[in-house]
Amino acid sequence: MQFLVYIVVYPFLWLISILPFRLLYMFSDGMFILLYHVIGYRKEVVYQNLKLVFPNKSEKEIKRISEAFYHHFCDMMLESVKSLTISETEMKKRFTFTNIDEIKQHEKNNRSVVLMCAHYGNFEWIFILQKYISAKGYAVYKQLANKYFDALIKRIRAKYNSYLITTKETIPTLVKAKLEGELTINGFAADQSPKINKAYHWNSFMDINVPIHTGAEMLAKKLDMVVVFFAVKKVKRGYYETTFKTITTTPKDYKNYAITDIYLKLVEQQIIEAPEYYLWTHKRWKHRDKQTQ
Repeated sequence: MQFLVYIVVYPFLWLISILPFRLLYMFSDGMFILLYHVIGYRKEVVYQNLKLVFPNKSEKEIKRISEAFYHHFCDMMLESVKSLTISETEMKKRFTFTNIDEIKQHEKNNRSVVLMCAHYGNFEWIFILQKYISAKGYAVYKQLANKYFDALIKRIRAKYNSYLITTKETIPTLVKAKLEGELTINGFAADQSPKINKAYHWNSFMDINVPIHTGAEMLAKKLDMVVVFFAVKKVKRGYYETTFKTITTTPKDYKNYAITDIYLKLVEQQIIEAPEYYLWTHKRWKHRDKQTQ
């Protein structure tokens, strides 16, 4: 059944991916009407999240942010599909870096990097970074249920010397790389809600006390990796600009969870500046009332 779904859906995705961007965004506009106005995909989740973190905003402003988010959400999904066939030249034109020397300097210093980000802007296109550096790229991800689509996503990333690994694969893969003297740059989107039984750290995120993922920080300390945050700014439709900020080159000098807390403050700055580009469809604050420690 999985293969049947794949061979039916894949040609449709491929046809979308070869559309010129002008037509792709026309398709996205239609998709917005369907998801937002007809189906109402997770509209209540988005509304509740926005009301929770922006209690002082008016209903009119909440509605404006919500609609702008859904427009961006549809764009981002189709941009991900576009990754199937987009050229390296086109990708470099649309996803640029303001200070890539920040990463290159760590590479010159023979340091591997934990690269942290939020589910913000089009964070998925960061894989083009691999065309500017020599370190091998890994991104921690949740494996897809359909093994054929899962393999497809891995193939797309592999074109750019970037590889997807599951949470269980992360430590053995990166320990092996370190023992073999291989430089790696490792992506973590750590702003979503962890499983409540694996919540070791709680703190304020957008003024709400929630459990927080700490795996990226713990890995950086274990393997002595530089910790870098990257912020994605949406310049205009289909164009993004990324800026790197080194949080620390000496992670072992920090108390547990201090690096994670710095990271979260950087995520908050992005959200406050332009909330419509954050991924509001996730139930990020669902465990806010369940702390038992």
